[in-house]
Amino acid sequence: MKSSAFSLLPLLAFVAAFAGGPLVLPEFYVTLLNYIGLYAIVALGLVLLTGVGGLTSFGQAAFVGLGAYTTAYLTTVHGVSPWLTLPAGFLVTAAVALSLGFITLRLSGHFLPLGTIAWGISLYYLFGNVSFLGGHTGITSIPALDFFGIELKSGREFYYLIWAALLVIVLATRNLLDSREGRAIRALKGGTLMAEAMGVDTPRSKIVIFTVAALYACLSGWLYAHLQRFVNPTPFSLTQGIEYLFMVVIGGVAHVWGAILGAGLITILKQWLQDWLPQVLGQSGNFEIVVFGLLMIFVLHRARDGLWPIILRMLPEHTDRPRVPEAEALPRRPVPAANAVLLDVKDATKRFGGLVANNKMNFNVRAGEVMALIGPNGAGKSTLFNGISGVDSLTSGEVTFCGERIEALAARHIARRGMSRTFQHVRLLPTMSVLENVAIGAHLRGRKNFIHAALRIERDEEARLLHEAALQIEHCGLREHMYDIASSLPLGKQRIVEIARALATDPCLLLLDEPAAGLRYREKRALADLLRRLRGEGMGILLVEHDMDFVMGLADRVVVMEFGEKLAEGLPAEVQSNPAVLDAYLGGVE
Repeated sequence: MKSSAFSLLPLLAFVAAFAGGPLVLPEFYVTLLNYIGLYAIVALGLVLLTGVGGLTSFGQAAFVGLGAYTTAYLTTVHGVSPWLTLPAGFLVTAAVALSLGFITLRLSGHFLPLGTIAWGISLYYLFGNVSFLGGHTGITSIPALDFFGIELKSGREFYYLIWAALLVIVLATRNLLDSREGRAIRALKGGTLMAEAMGVDTPRSKIVIFTVAALYACLSGWLYAHLQRFVNPTPFSLTQGIEYLFMVVIGGVAHVWGAILGAGLITILKQWLQDWLPQVLGQSGNFEIVVFGLLMIFVLHRARDGLWPIILRMLPEHTDRPRVPEAEALPRRPVPAANAVLLDVKDATKRFGGLVANNKMNFNVRAGEVMALIGPNGAGKSTLFNGISGVDSLTSGEVTFCGERIEALAARHIARRGMSRTFQHVRLLPTMSVLENVAIGAHLRGRKNFIHAALRIERDEEARLLHEAALQIEHCGLREHMYDIASSLPLGKQRIVEIARALATDPCLLLLDEPAAGLRYREKRALADLLRRLRGEGMGILLVEHDMDFVMGLADRVVVMEFGEKLAEGLPAEVQSNPAVLDAYLGGVE
């Protein structure tokens, strides 16, 4: 994380260059800058969608076409004011994006980009084959924009509008990423399992960034149509969609300023290659695409994060650490009555085809106790954890939490009811700080949406969420690591960060999957002391662990599993002396 003064340097340089550009540059370069601005607006949407959210799209050019064709049709056929066609374009694009998003975003892996290719091609051919849109000939005589009585007819006049729009988009995108909603979006790239368990509505977050990226593209198309005053399908093809991806990958796919850098580099390089390559090769053609392909391969090998991070590393190292703002504490849920049953599992069964991973498991967890779930590897402990927490639904059985049946609920809904968990394999976002990772746990305790974030009117709530994250980090003994990057910590401390993140959800029941794995002796003692404090505060804890010394010195009750079934249940001393347990798990009576 960087200070506000340091992070404002690119913005100030951007504004200075923006203001002085058309005053000193020839017409050709002003035109080039106009196109860079238009492309950068689309590329910023891909930063949100692909770089931050991890959702690859090749179809953004089609959304540019929706914005361009909406204003072209309404202004030339129906005489609508160009300024009114912008909200009309947003409505059309949002409707199409929501429709396509609800279908496409259900896909994963390589099927998602293939899906975006499919609808990108479909929309491109729709533009070229619908007669009222002019077919492949396009629409001409689009009126110029009138800005307070000034007609924006030339590129110089249009320049300030394009770059002012880009500046607004940059600020809105930065605000969005620096917020509760931004953390939820960034969590998507690490997979939905952790995010859902922390109460993030991942389908909603996906559709939000998909639609926002489409609206950015629509704005670019609207500006393009009134700059050119003519549209046809050619600029909205799949090839252009791939070129937008080139821009963000080369500039820095996860960086706001990388989108502008990439748009500038690709646009200038394309113009230069189109002039130079025919002279070298003695014939004309789209040879620049060959160069772009080779350049992409080189960047993917040598600078996968793009060029912007390389530039950042050349700047002076910044050492000032941010401080958590002073804020009111978040409200907390009532503490359950002592010894009240929090979790009641009855006949929980999970089958994977013919394999029975859990078979009619029965137990309960009470407020103010530590219940340990032990058993050999493959006994089905983590599977049962996933079934209880909603990560992977049970085949049959009942799970009651705080008096409410939850076995049919999604993980995010269970988290909102007061159950939180850690994972057997650590699931942190490695490039984010410890503070930001823990703040993801507080996500479900906020209410402001992405519009509030983009407009930066959720600062009070954001301060309270960060304050809560800092409290839980201190509670877990990691205060000195609060601003460290999560991946820089050893595995043992990363597990403690996961516990702090789970505590930030304000749970009354904590599910810990092998929390002591990888911890040294002193770290285990500190973890045991923390869990005892939480138990003393009335929290229920369900613990899966292989370290028997750790378990037997901490647990109030123990359930032993073998081959997916309950082998024994009782006090630690009773379990340790049970012959069946000794034979199956602890090495036999001898």
